[in-house]
Amino acid sequence: MSIPTNPPVGRMPRIEFFMIRVTPAAFCDLLPLLFMAIHKLPPLLVSQIAAGEVIERPASVVKELVENSLDAGATHIEITIEQGGQGLIRIADNGHGISHDELSLAVAPHATSKLTSADQLASIATLGFRGEALASIASVSRLRLTSRPITDGRPAEAGAVIEASGPNVSTPAPVGCAPGTTIEVRDLFFNTPARRKFMRSPATEFGQISEIITRVAMVHPSVAFKLVHNQRTAIDLPADQSPRQRVVSLLGRDLDDALLEFESTQPNLDPDAAPITTWGLAGTPAIARATAKFQYFFVNSRPVRDRNLAHALKEAYRGLMPPDRQPLAVVVLRVDPAAVDVNVHPTKAEVRFRDPARIHGHLLSTVRQRLLGADLTPTATIKATPSPAGPPTRQSSPHTDTPPTPPRTPAISTRSQGQRDFVNYFKQRAHTQNGLDFDHVKQALAQTPPRDASQPHPLATAGSDQAGPITVRTPQHATTTLDADAHTTPQSPKPTPTLQASRAWPYPVLQVHDSYLITQDSQGLLIVDQHALHERVMFEQLRDRVLGAQDDSHTCLESQRLLTPAVVKASPKRIALLDQLKPLFERIGIEVDPIGPDALAVHAFPSFLFDRHVDPVNFLDDLFDLAEDDKFLSSTPDDDTTRTDAGDDDPYVEEAVLHKVLDMMACKAAVKAHDMLTPDEMASLLAQRDQIERASSCPHGRPTTIRLTLKDLEKQFKRT
Repeated sequence: MSIPTNPPVGRMPRIEFFMIRVTPAAFCDLLPLLFMAIHKLPPLLVSQIAAGEVIERPASVVKELVENSLDAGATHIEITIEQGGQGLIRIADNGHGISHDELSLAVAPHATSKLTSADQLASIATLGFRGEALASIASVSRLRLTSRPITDGRPAEAGAVIEASGPNVSTPAPVGCAPGTTIEVRDLFFNTPARRKFMRSPATEFGQISEIITRVAMVHPSVAFKLVHNQRTAIDLPADQSPRQRVVSLLGRDLDDALLEFESTQPNLDPDAAPITTWGLAGTPAIARATAKFQYFFVNSRPVRDRNLAHALKEAYRGLMPPDRQPLAVVVLRVDPAAVDVNVHPTKAEVRFRDPARIHGHLLSTVRQRLLGADLTPTATIKATPSPAGPPTRQSSPHTDTPPTPPRTPAISTRSQGQRDFVNYFKQRAHTQNGLDFDHVKQALAQTPPRDASQPHPLATAGSDQAGPITVRTPQHATTTLDADAHTTPQSPKPTPTLQASRAWPYPVLQVHDSYLITQDSQGLLIVDQHALHERVMFEQLRDRVLGAQDDSHTCLESQRLLTPAVVKASPKRIALLDQLKPLFERIGIEVDPIGPDALAVHAFPSFLFDRHVDPVNFLDDLFDLAEDDKFLSSTPDDDTTRTDAGDDDPYVEEAVLHKVLDMMACKAAVKAHDMLTPDEMASLLAQRDQIERASSCPHGRPTTIRLTLKDLEKQFKRT
């Protein structure tokens, strides 16, 4: 029966009936399915059902077998793949192997050497433990297992081989082989056509296998890995690498300089339990990615996916990169096995911590401290422009008999003879260019008069009741002074600031297009976005004042009462949010109350926002727009890595909410692009850059500074 979803106006919906005709013979065939008695499943079907959970694709087979090799103590593992794993998967290792008597048990379901009692499930220290991998694989493929055990460092005289395919299992037979274990899996899903048709192309399946090997090899730097696909080596990693060397070998050596190494140890609350140790590499914001694909988390050498860890990592980068970017990082956690449950996922890809909040806070603080202690200023890269003249021509020396090397003649000459003569004339001249006279520069700096300390600085501290005026010159060169009383006094036009040094910032500064500051440091040339840097400075000052307050019952930011309250139009939803937002308003110096069913009255407003001519009505409108977002008061991230264990009193949620509000305040109060600054203002802003944390990016994550190194400059001017 079907009913049209949009019937014509004025007409009743038409109801249609459908009838399925079933022949008596077919109905008789369906009766046993409708009234089937309870019975025990055959062993093969049980194994195939288990394989459906564990063996999803060829990469799943590789993962299970490589984990078995690592549990066997292997130091060299070679993986051979043909046709993306659909033709052949061979895993060969030099582990301690399987004895002749245990080969039949190895391919039996629920047989393992890693667990002996139920109590061990609460403290699993191995990668595998269920004893169903080999049996599940053998139920959907043609498996051949060859092993020669090693006992007390000495290999057995001979090895043994066993074959299994579906319900058929052969008897172990002696065979000559190298010490260790070799497992061959052919014709995967040959007896389950429905599963085989869902397999992707060989290239896609091999990509999944390569990703599995990358993650497993990354956390086992002492083990050699070799991955071969269709007789071509894709991965070849030597043994006994350092953790950093292994990561760089897998992710690319071009990322080495952009990976910040961190390490931390936190004692366990239980004195008998092992401490929490963390090691990893955090990529700088400059190499952030569009997705979280390049985030690698490991718990006790096990690759895992965990939203709690992903959230902690993203929180550590908050304010250092745009919200739509994801950090590149490798995080290796080692915790007491009893503090983590690894038996919560069919493929053991997820874990559950006994104290997730403690793990979250430990990782967040460790990564954040490492980022705050690093210079995150991105380096500008300039692609070298090839010379139109081609390679230089070698000239013969009058003192040698060696003939000159003939130059390569292009199809079309790019220089006339006159141009070449002009260039050669200057090449033959002596180098008479004068360098920089440092003594003269030092003398000029010493003669620069110091600024009078009694005068308020143009770039006043955010949130200070002693905030002095800030001079902003418009693009039309009309100067306007904004003081605390919000009076506007036009002054005479001033010329464009000249290049000069200041005692606040020891290097010359130049403002370009009234938006960017150009200066230098010991490493090269700095290009600074004045709005982004001032926004970061003000945000850090506001954050220190608000979070550094000892008494939360008092206003942390100075506020100024309005002679006439500002009226803000508000919907019932916004008025209902007011009670929830009032503690936040008090901390930032805003006093607001409802004065009717659709209006709010602003009685007090932060003083420094008044000084910057921020309109209270517009600010409250924007703040309520932000508060109406469902994520604003419930969770912190801007992506899907929301913490599932966060509560209303979670300190990370509270800090994230305050971060967003202070970010908006700093953005509105900071100097804007096209605001002309005086030399003292520019010098003061740059001096504060070295005094704050996370100065390399604004609170939104955009860079404040780009560095062009001396090495890059020398390349561009052909001085190398």
